[in-house]
Amino acid sequence: MKVIKTEFGDLFIIEPTVLGDERGYFMESYNFKTLYENGIDYKFVQDNQSRSKKGVLRGLHFQNAPHAQAKLVRVISGTILDIVVDIRSDKATFKKSFILEMSGENKKQLLVPSGFAHGFLVMTDFAEVLYKTDEYYHPESEGGINIADPSLGLQHLLKDGEVILSEKDKNLPFFDRVKFGF
Repeated sequence: MKVIKTEFGDLFIIEPTVLGDERGYFMESYNFKTLYENGIDYKFVQDNQSRSKKGVLRGLHFQNAPHAQAKLVRVISGTILDIVVDIRSDKATFKKSFILEMSGENKKQLLVPSGFAHGFLVMTDFAEVLYKTDEYYHPESEGGINIADPSLGLQHLLKDGEVILSEKDKNLPFFDRVKFGF
């Protein structure tokens, strides 16, 4: 398992070692010890899985403290663009975004610390996404940012007629109106 640091410090790309032959493949998708040896010390308590069709954009979501969540995101099948925005006002990367193409084929994972808004856009007919969280879902702590906010610079992801947003995500506030509790 390879752990790759990003400019965000504690946002990591994880590339599992995949052993394959004519029968298929085997990979270790999670190893606490390996992550811990790379300075990553999360105790995951919940797994979430979604299946979405092409064009679905889920996000940008987060949970405020004291129920803020770190996530370990991976794609089981299909391809997504995984999108995060740093909402930690005390960091040099505040309000910067990071996008990673993840797929069932490349098996990349993204470790998203708390203090990031997270979402993804499905690029193939369907995609199944699985993510671990280090905190349970807490509806009262839930927050989100409207991905259409021009100040985020993510408009290129929103192609008219091709992107499908939930009513909830369409009505999320722009960045300057969001209350963060970190």
